[in-house]
Amino acid sequence: MPSENIEVDFAAPVSGNLQKIEEVKDDVFSQKMLGDGFAIEPIDGKIVAPVNAKVESVMDTKHALTLKTKKGHLDILMHLGLDTVELKGAPFTINVKPGDEVKAGSVIGTMDLDAIKKAGKDPVVLTIIANMDRVDHVSKSDDTAVEAGQVVFKAITK
Repeated sequence: MPSENIEVDFAAPVSGNLQKIEEVKDDVFSQKMLGDGFAIEPIDGKIVAPVNAKVESVMDTKHALTLKTKKGHLDILMHLGLDTVELKGAPFTINVKPGDEVKAGSVIGTMDLDAIKKAGKDPVVLTIIANMDRVDHVSKSDDTAVEAGQVVFKAITK
């Protein structure tokens, strides 16, 4: 018996300008080597959860975290900025830890955009589905200004 397709809504994790993943200035993301998703050029430092999920990991450098959705069993990578691993966590405050349950739109941390830019890094925030084998198709909002917590992306599971 075929499994039912499940729609998983993704909220913007930051307020800013939504852009296609293909436009990100890093081939690993723009060529979808880690999966499909979306990017937002942030206008402030507040970070919210993009989905209802369980926190799987938070990198020591706080530049990335992984989430697992119950609905659809999707593995989500949140990546805060490009090459920001080199900043050793300084511009980030992450208020969640592995095992925590988060709700889409709930505040999970902050990032200091000025410090990231002064270090010569791109503060773009990426939200990636790492297990695309579970996804039948995705739908994305047009590139536009978005507010943190606003639904901007949908994944339909297989």
